[in-house]
Amino acid sequence: MPTYDYECKACHHRWELFQSIKADPEKKCPKCGKKQAQRVIGAGAGILFKGSGFYQTDYRSSAYKKAAEADKKASDSSNGKSESKSETKSESKKSDTKSAAKD
Repeated sequence: MPTYDYECKACHHRWELFQSIKADPEKKCPKCGKKQAQRVIGAGAGILFKGSGFYQTDYRSSAYKKAAEADKKASDSSNGKSESKSETKSESKKSDTKSAAKD
């Protein structure tokens, strides 16, 4: 059930009322008793998360974490190998062009 903000037009008293969505708006002011209360648009209630944090990765199993670590290591090592291969190819091309230039 939501919390609604009310304001009395007669005495300008503001208050919150916890009531059903289907309930009729309150008309009577609890302070002055006049029937000039009106619902106002309020900020509403915020959601409070207490603790260190709530992330999708917080609740992963240890098996998942180990597999993710292994994948990371595998991708890091494959990146290193591909870089060394490309360097070797470029070095061999340079030596081929040098030998062709000598002829």
